[in-house]
Amino acid sequence: MNWIILVIGGLFEVVFTFCIGKAKETNGTEMYLWYLAFLLSVSISMGLLIKATQTLPLGTAYAVWSGIGAVGTVLMGIVIFKEPTDFWRIFFIFTLIASIVGLKTVSSH
Repeated sequence: MNWIILVIGGLFEVVFTFCIGKAKETNGTEMYLWYLAFLLSVSISMGLLIKATQTLPLGTAYAVWSGIGAVGTVLMGIVIFKEPTDFWRIFFIFTLIASIVGLKTVSSH
């Protein structure tokens, strides 16, 4: 169950980076609403990470959580924010995914 909590926490990391990107594109009240959404999603993300580390090894949990956030954020940047993509970016995204899966596989929990 804590692996599921950890994955959801990693997805909220993607949400809070999305909020930062949207806040950069707006101004006034809308910008502040995006920053409020950022604060809410970062709180949820960190809370779920804390919950998951109650039974999962801290180093493994943090690496998986941040890896999910990193992969998700790069993919979101490419798809939503039209960031550049090339062979090496995609290659290293896949190596990061392989590392996340490997950590999960060798974990004793």
